[in-house]
Amino acid sequence: MTCTRFSGEDRPLSGDLAVKTAMHPCYSLEAHHQYARMHIPVAPACNISCNYCNRKFDCVNESRPGVTSEVLTPELSQKKFQWVKREMPNLSVVGIAGPGDALANWDQVKRSIELIKAVSPEIIFCLSTNGLMLPEYAQEIIKMDVKHVTITMNCLDAAIGAKLYRYVDYHGQRYSGEKGASLLNQNQLEGLSLLTQGGVLVKVNIVMVPGINDRHIPQVVRKARDLGAFVTNIMPLIPAPGSVFEFMPQTSMKEINKMRDTCQIDLRQMRHCQQCRADAIGLLEQDQSHQYRFTQSVREAEPATSKKIYKIAVTTKYNRLVDLHYGHAKEFYVYQVSGSKSCLVEIRQTPQYCHGIADCDASEAIKREALETLTDCDALLTMRIGDSAQKRLEQKGILVVESCNSVEEGLVYAYKKLESPGMLCENARGII
Repeated sequence: MTCTRFSGEDRPLSGDLAVKTAMHPCYSLEAHHQYARMHIPVAPACNISCNYCNRKFDCVNESRPGVTSEVLTPELSQKKFQWVKREMPNLSVVGIAGPGDALANWDQVKRSIELIKAVSPEIIFCLSTNGLMLPEYAQEIIKMDVKHVTITMNCLDAAIGAKLYRYVDYHGQRYSGEKGASLLNQNQLEGLSLLTQGGVLVKVNIVMVPGINDRHIPQVVRKARDLGAFVTNIMPLIPAPGSVFEFMPQTSMKEINKMRDTCQIDLRQMRHCQQCRADAIGLLEQDQSHQYRFTQSVREAEPATSKKIYKIAVTTKYNRLVDLHYGHAKEFYVYQVSGSKSCLVEIRQTPQYCHGIADCDASEAIKREALETLTDCDALLTMRIGDSAQKRLEQKGILVVESCNSVEEGLVYAYKKLESPGMLCENARGII
């Protein structure tokens, strides 16, 4: 049976919600020519690993989701908002779109919204999420009067999801394969339903990966419609360097528009998405984020109680102890650390170049690749490291700290070394 109605168009909006949506450049085609948005990068951690994603923070020349040139505290996000608002009177929306997942960083996100609301109660807020934690936070989102939420939902079939996601971290457990994909989708659907029943306009993002989920997308759109979604945004795969899908071809806009035309009959389609950075500022087609980056002096002007935040990579087998030699690591656990507080940001794959005494003399290419994995980090926390590898890291401004303690204790120790006036790593970079 052919459906001839446009569900998104049939949904009436009234009152305050209609006004806010008319000023939201992602939800209104007309608004994106008139109103600016500002993404505040206050959510570094992520709880799933997508095969198309590589969240490289300090990447000025790239424009894609997950990329930012700085990660802000809630206090700095308020300060930056006031700066942008003074110079950009058409700023209507503050969004939280990463560089990780908004709900995997809920405390920081909630505090940022509260601080900005305190100085600009009329500003519109929206957030983006993979939906894993939505069943737990949907009611808080509704109570905070956040009226626009984007959920990235790429499939309904666990077998397809297993090809799109490496793992899902949920309540201290890691799930992979179809089990992880099924858990993620179950929470996405439940969260979508809770939000729409609570009066939130939901946009569902779908990354189109030819050969994996492309034929399945109309089914996803119909399910989103049935649960009350306002619009879907079918986006092309951007093969991010360092991701599992880095060598896949980018989805063509011809394919994207054909799929949008097919799905338009069931639900309205967003056609003006720019797949923005996590720190994007300005009109959708005129990102000015490079003009609004805090200088070091601005960061240092924070209250004395505000500590620097460093990015520290750890070699560990099970993320409990610092119990792995640098050359034996297949992945680095990357933390953001401030004083005694630490937050796992991501897990990065790295080539293991030492499999034993016989072959520790790995090729220079492999050693360079391992080093490149850490170039944005301030320190490496490891059980042991060779002299040559240590020198390579220190030449890049990365402090090497050896420890056999727990990861938590080791991170505190490494932080103290970074803060020490006498440390040898002159180029260590506090990212906030």
